[in-house]
Amino acid sequence: MSHTFSLSRVARLVGVSRSTLQRMIKAGEISTHDGEVEMDELLRVFPDVKWENDGEYARVEEIKKKAFAKRVFERALPDREVLADRLFDLSSEFAAAKSLLMHYDQLFDWTLRKLDDVAETGGADTAQAVSALKTWLRGQIQAAPKEAERGVILLAEESAMRIVSAQVKVQPSGHEFFVEGTDTILEAALRAGIPLNYGCSNGNCGECRARLVSGEIKKVHPHDFVLKESEKANGTFLMCSNTAVTDVVIEASVAGATDIQPQKIATKVKSVELIDAHIAALHLITPRSQRLRFLAGQRVHLIADGAAGDYYIASCPCEDRHIELHIRRDNRPFARKVFEDLRREDPVTIEGPQGAFVINMTSRRPVIFAAWDDGFAPIRSLVQHAMSLEMAESMHLYWVSEALSHYQDNLCRSWTDALDNFTYVPLGVDGGAQNVAERILSAHHDLTHTDMYAAGPAAFLHHLRDGAMARGLSPLGWHGEVVV
Repeated sequence: MSHTFSLSRVARLVGVSRSTLQRMIKAGEISTHDGEVEMDELLRVFPDVKWENDGEYARVEEIKKKAFAKRVFERALPDREVLADRLFDLSSEFAAAKSLLMHYDQLFDWTLRKLDDVAETGGADTAQAVSALKTWLRGQIQAAPKEAERGVILLAEESAMRIVSAQVKVQPSGHEFFVEGTDTILEAALRAGIPLNYGCSNGNCGECRARLVSGEIKKVHPHDFVLKESEKANGTFLMCSNTAVTDVVIEASVAGATDIQPQKIATKVKSVELIDAHIAALHLITPRSQRLRFLAGQRVHLIADGAAGDYYIASCPCEDRHIELHIRRDNRPFARKVFEDLRREDPVTIEGPQGAFVINMTSRRPVIFAAWDDGFAPIRSLVQHAMSLEMAESMHLYWVSEALSHYQDNLCRSWTDALDNFTYVPLGVDGGAQNVAERILSAHHDLTHTDMYAAGPAAFLHHLRDGAMARGLSPLGWHGEVVV
């Protein structure tokens, strides 16, 4: 039986995104079976990849070289008990494989003896045929396959990867992510941008209950919430208190915009980044025990020393405690506060989140993002969320500048450089909103199987939506947010 790899493992091993692999599968360039890629197929499709120079192998080598750097261990490796369990599982697999090889070796010797018996009882022709068959069999066993050396390195790399991280598959959504270091399953999911449902995140409420379908988990944090015996028997556990020892499959719900309860969090200013004379990036940090639950594209209410205002979050939910907001210089009280006297460590209260301008977590279609001026803030959050999920077949970003410059132009261009399925086009407002919408749509003649997310003035959204619908965009594929 051939060794197989999940698409997520393949992506890490060869250094490409899942969306790239999915495109290759769709084009018939890679063959899969039940969502898995066989080792021979992987070696065939990626003949030039040098496994020992990539991915997890390099990370393990870094750890070995810095064996006394405690922080490296804490960041990259699980705790000792989980590591011991993973090593035990891997050694058990090795022992089983070695035992099977010993059995095959004995079977081969037995086959040779039986062939000798046939040669003795048969005639000269039989003896000659048996001798030729034995020579051929020995030659086949001793001759290493062409890809044997690369296959050995590939398996070694995967083994190192499985020691450092465990893969989690979520049913019924189909999302996948890796648990690394000392993260719990919930922490790892949130870092990957997957908003699994949870409440307090410290074991009190039970909102992060999930069911273990397969694999092995381990409790790493205590919890006060009491699970019923029937729940335990059914495999129910708290994601905030358990980590994955082996690759696991779980049943868990993914939160939507209406599932997240309003929160009030006292944050502190990490920095006020004056990007230019008209826009500032406000960087906030939440308490360690209370991260903000939100979905990309949502907005919050900010309060600082009596000044208040509503703003879209520009950062990804996968950025842990860090929250970025883009503040436009105007006469609103909170904007004046930011540009005049808000300083590092100053308190800022967040209330929210609000809004339903969020990403479709089940779609794998190509995505078009369109932003007008500081409508870029929610679009930026959506783009980064889509990147973290590796969900879209391709992504196209159009950013229209009217009153503001393309104030994070370098960031957008870095996305283009880093991703082979991403394009970025900055635009001006020549000809008005209708003309801009037509310029965007001119590059996309068939939008039948596409999603579109647009944030900007109402007139722009109106023209863009009508033009997209005329090109086959489904009403379910349209997501618009009026930003004034």
